[in-house]
Amino acid sequence: MEKAHHWISIPLLVTYISILLGNGTLLLLIRNDHNLHEPMYYFLAMLATTDLGVTLTTMPTVLRVLWLNHREIGHAACFSQAYFIHTLSIVESGVLLAMAYDRFIAIRNPLRYTSILTNTQVMKIGLGVLTRAALSIMPIIIRLHWFPYCRSHVLSHAFCLHQDIIKLACADITFNRLYPVVVVFAMVLLDFLIIFFSYILILKTVMSIASREERAKALNTCVSHICCILVFYVTVVGLTFIHRFGKHAPHVVHITMSYIYFLFPPFMNPVIYSIKTKQIQSGILRLVSRPHSRV
Repeated sequence: MEKAHHWISIPLLVTYISILLGNGTLLLLIRNDHNLHEPMYYFLAMLATTDLGVTLTTMPTVLRVLWLNHREIGHAACFSQAYFIHTLSIVESGVLLAMAYDRFIAIRNPLRYTSILTNTQVMKIGLGVLTRAALSIMPIIIRLHWFPYCRSHVLSHAFCLHQDIIKLACADITFNRLYPVVVVFAMVLLDFLIIFFSYILILKTVMSIASREERAKALNTCVSHICCILVFYVTVVGLTFIHRFGKHAPHVVHITMSYIYFLFPPFMNPVIYSIKTKQIQSGILRLVSRPHSRV
């Protein structure tokens, strides 16, 4: 679809700019608004940072292909891009798990919420999520440097993915095929199951609250997080389903699904929190009205 590249680039560019503005605004609000200096919003800042990382990792090569028809990338740059893409995907799953833990503590043990989730504890959780993702992806990326590549050097996406690169290797890639499956089941699936059971316990606690208004208020604090979980894991399942069972589907379907996976969650997360969280709405209004008040 080379003739349509310039037209295709327009909605992609609009989406990229929206992601940068949306997540950048969230980070600016959380940094400058003291009302948002709480564990819940610190985890939201981690999510926004991860989404920005995914976007900034994929955007340069995508736009170079669409605008400049620049189709080449060096081995080191390609492997580095693959490393950051896959690491940030694991980080996003880990951050969503941390956010579920935050909601679990806030609702199950509200009186000890601030004493359990101190700033130090939040930083430790964030570092743990990042370390887990960085170390888990490293073995398969390191092995990419050792493989000889004697087949076609054409990738099927405008960015480098591990599963795309290993198809070009002329070596035994059994480890690189099996290890990512283990990582997905051991981390992403486990994260989802822990999140699921934590919300069962949260729901059990909420149902024990006598006041209907208090029940609604407690559940409302979880709605944004639940929406972000659905957005992320539905796209993960969709992409996995297409790769595993859609081998005979048109190539454009695989490409479109990969773009949805990398762009839809970063685009929707700030939208969801802006719509469903009153503190974020108030912060945006203060941010927009500040210049006018000075005038």
